Amino acid sequence: MSPLNDTFKALSDQTRRQILKLLHEKDLSAGEIAEHFEMTKPSISHHLNILKQTDLISDRRQGQNIYYTLNTSVFETVMAWFLEFTEKGEAKWKQ
Repeated sequence: MSPLNDTFKALSDQTRRQILKLLHEKDLSAGEIAEHFEMTKPSISHHLNILKQTDLISDRRQGQNIYYTLNTSVFETVMAWFLEFTEKGEAKWKQ
C-alpha cells in the first residue's frame, strides 16, 4: 500500500481523528490522551502506533513520559493532494 493510502486509512478512524485534534492543541503524553477516551490504554497505544507508522504524529521521551506531537508536514502533503482537485489543479487533470 502507498504511504498516502496508509495515511487515508489512518484518518478514516474517528478515534485517531480525535487524537489528532487533541494534538493540534498541544503535545500530550499517552496518559493525557487516554483521559479523553473511554477505552483501555492498550487500545489508545494501538491507535498511537498506527498514527506513528503513517508519520501523522511523532513521539519523544521526556523523563519517564513519552509525548506525542502532530506532524504537520504530512498534513501539508495530504492537503496538496486535495488541492489538485481544486480549480488550480483542475488544469493538470485536463491535460
